[in-house]
Amino acid sequence: MDIVTNQQRNKIHPHKFTMWVAISSILMMFAGLTSAFIVKSNQAGWKEVVMPKIFWISTAVIVLSSLTVQMALRSFRQREMNQYRMLMGLTLLLGIAFVCLQWVGFGQLWAQKITFKGSGAGQFLYVIFGLHALHVTGGIITLTVMFIKAFTGRIKLYSTVPVEIAATYWHFVDLLWIYLFVFFLLIG
Repeated sequence: MDIVTNQQRNKIHPHKFTMWVAISSILMMFAGLTSAFIVKSNQAGWKEVVMPKIFWISTAVIVLSSLTVQMALRSFRQREMNQYRMLMGLTLLLGIAFVCLQWVGFGQLWAQKITFKGSGAGQFLYVIFGLHALHVTGGIITLTVMFIKAFTGRIKLYSTVPVEIAATYWHFVDLLWIYLFVFFLLIG
């Protein structure tokens, strides 16, 4: 009986496994896009992009949101539901603030004449950051669902798996943004 219990304990939950497969696929996509950016940046007529300062602020906001989602997960594990609800709400607000700051930053890029025309740098930038925004939007939808469930859902089997998956995905989009931001600061 102990052997079966230990084997079950060592298995990864199917939802977590699916999430890790999806994260691996997304990582490969971004690795391919940033590699293509490097190759294309060596062509004649390439215009470099200066990142707006507001992206530094949005980076701090998303890093802070990663901290709050981790604290929310800890609160959920300790069954401190009021703390969990507050931290999940704060994470959601920080995620929305990140998107708003990104919108302002891209408005500044557009004002610098970094558009889809001309330099390939702008085209790559909008495609790569746009895909990241799509994944952040998915994370915000997930956070919204988790926040609503925290107030309306009845917890029968007090499973931490959904909260762990949401937190892991949110950490992923955070780390992905940091990678992209540093990449464009150094290479862009």
